[in-house]
Amino acid sequence: MQPLIDNARTFGQRPEEFAKLAEGQSPQVLFITCSDSRVVPALITGARPGELFELRTAGNIVPPYGAGTPTGEAATIEYAVNVLGVQDVVVCGHSHCGAVGALVRGDDLAAVPAVRDWLAHAAEDPKASDPQDPTVAEAVQNHVLTQLLRLRSYPCVERRLTAGQLRLHGWYYEVHTGRVRAHRAETDSFEAL
Repeated sequence: MQPLIDNARTFGQRPEEFAKLAEGQSPQVLFITCSDSRVVPALITGARPGELFELRTAGNIVPPYGAGTPTGEAATIEYAVNVLGVQDVVVCGHSHCGAVGALVRGDDLAAVPAVRDWLAHAAEDPKASDPQDPTVAEAVQNHVLTQLLRLRSYPCVERRLTAGQLRLHGWYYEVHTGRVRAHRAETDSFEAL
């Protein structure tokens, strides 16, 4: 913890770098990814403060849209799309994902009921030809595509997609190599950016 505290103490010693941020934000991208500490959107994309609007959830799960049941995730998506007017939404899964791995292996999550109940929002268990693959690459990529479909059920997303004002992207980040792959609809595969 001490290195983090030390950095936080010196971080604000460059006020000229941050003054413009007080004027507001206008990110172009909503970046939805896992809460995993090895996944750092700004590091992966090179984004500066104000360039990404982030939504981080265990397993980069987009919960089902429900008008009568507000969630922090739905509020974040709606704010990014309707208020900030982002032009792109990226759903980024990652290798070695504990959440997706637990789903693929059918792990007993009785000791962590909140995690178990959250993972039930994954829609369906991601398909994997090799459940013992520690990277869970195939399952994570399938899971990303499922979350992109789930995003389309949000009225604000569907409206902007229909109007041609929003683009959705599926990414897969390899924590062990730093490589990023994007889903290509024309080949239905994840390929290097």
